[in-house]
Amino acid sequence: MTTSTPTGSAAPLAGVPAELRDAVDTAKERVAALHAELPRWELVVWTAGNVSERVRGAAADGSDDLLVIKPSGVSYDDITPEAMVVCDLDGTLVEGDRSPSSDTAAHAYVYTHMPEVGGVVHTHSTYATAWAARGEAVPCVLTMMADEFGGDIPVGPFALIGDDSIGRGIVETLRESRSPAVLMRNHGPFTIGKDARAAVKAAVMCEEVARTVHVSRQLGEPTRIAQSDVDSLYARYQNVYGQQPAR
Repeated sequence: MTTSTPTGSAAPLAGVPAELRDAVDTAKERVAALHAELPRWELVVWTAGNVSERVRGAAADGSDDLLVIKPSGVSYDDITPEAMVVCDLDGTLVEGDRSPSSDTAAHAYVYTHMPEVGGVVHTHSTYATAWAARGEAVPCVLTMMADEFGGDIPVGPFALIGDDSIGRGIVETLRESRSPAVLMRNHGPFTIGKDARAAVKAAVMCEEVARTVHVSRQLGEPTRIAQSDVDSLYARYQNVYGQQPAR
């Protein structure tokens, strides 16, 4: 496969290894389709926000893994599988003729330091971002929160965009939490999942509970759920809820 050198790059693109070609193409289709879920659920405006998915390579340590992500500043109406870009876990462009999302370094850092994560999503959804602007965790006062997040949705540190500082904040915060979502201070929510679809679901749920708890606080102080009940709800939802495989 022939690749082109992006504007401003001194070296040709490495290209996707042949053994990952099918997996990368499938991930491009999935990630492109999932981007449509962000405006559908009113989690983004204009070109803000992004979805990425890890493509696992052959190395046990994940050193040859790749990630598929949207290019920077591209309208959601123009997102197609062919528009997606591919980077390695250093954030270096491997395939594509557009600049990757400005959050690529953050996504790459998460994949490098959380090997269980297969998908990352960033939005600026209104209510979750409002909590981030206050630097306040969303308290676990709903059974839906206990199910999905296993407790509060935590707040991560303030970090500037452009390098892996945001990624470091995400990892440091979520390593101490069962939550798949973190509210990066003065910025907005980032969510993780076993794959991109799970991370998008977490972003949708994060905004829903942020909105509901905000409304509740207009009426009075919401009541926290006891930790033992949070643990019970989380275990049931994560291990029993839904269609389980036949044994």
